[in-house]
Amino acid sequence: MSRTALRVETPENGIRLLTLDGPATRNSIGRVQYEALRDAIVDAGADPHVRAVVLAGAGGFFCSGGNVAALQESRKQTLAQVSRNTDALAAMILAIRACPKPVIAAVEGGAAGLGVALALSCDMIVAAEPAAFTVAYVKIGLTPDGGTLHFLREALPRQLVSELCMLGRPVTAQRLHAAGAVNQLVPEGGALEAAMALAAACASGAAGAIAVIKAQLEDAPAKGLAAQIEVESRGINAARYGDEAGEGLAAFLERRLPDFAVLPGDGGKR
Repeated sequence: MSRTALRVETPENGIRLLTLDGPATRNSIGRVQYEALRDAIVDAGADPHVRAVVLAGAGGFFCSGGNVAALQESRKQTLAQVSRNTDALAAMILAIRACPKPVIAAVEGGAAGLGVALALSCDMIVAAEPAAFTVAYVKIGLTPDGGTLHFLREALPRQLVSELCMLGRPVTAQRLHAAGAVNQLVPEGGALEAAMALAAACASGAAGAIAVIKAQLEDAPAKGLAAQIEVESRGINAARYGDEAGEGLAAFLERRLPDFAVLPGDGGKR
């Protein structure tokens, strides 16, 4: 999979579509892809014309994680060399979490290894009904990376995370949907279309408010209740004087739909 195997498109309505395009390896990823995806996410976050991002994989599979042959080869590298790869991986995942635009994963076929962390790092997940999620590091004597355990523990009970990671067995999208980790299940072949529809709904919303909500969601687990209430109080007090609140409140009182799209997609600046 080469750098050009990350397709970047803006098909309609302010949605940026990022597609991992290495179907021969089920969209396995390494340092080149970490850097390309990080750059694409940062660019989407900074582009005022982009209001939502969809992340998908080509060829009927989302992402198979790291290439096993490359992992074997990495055993010949120094720790400093390997650390540059893991630093690039961290930067990619953190860029997705820091992006002020909602990022939605469209999972066809399944996600494996790092692909699971990649999907869970997104704000929402749409998965095809036959899709499976596999965290099989243990089967090759490795431990998870890329924040996999953080995301899994954030979304799932410990017992299910233990099953996923200690046994390395596939878990169905239906099971993860029932547990709340997958937002929407769709028939096979429908994940991208449904994710684009979800992104369109986000893109028609209040971009600044969505950016603030995403940032607050990211920080909330580390805060106590009193601190979180203070953060939310400052947020809503700042928002009430902004253009989005002006449009939203007026639309509600006038019994019409708000038109946030006419306002700048400023990534939360007020």
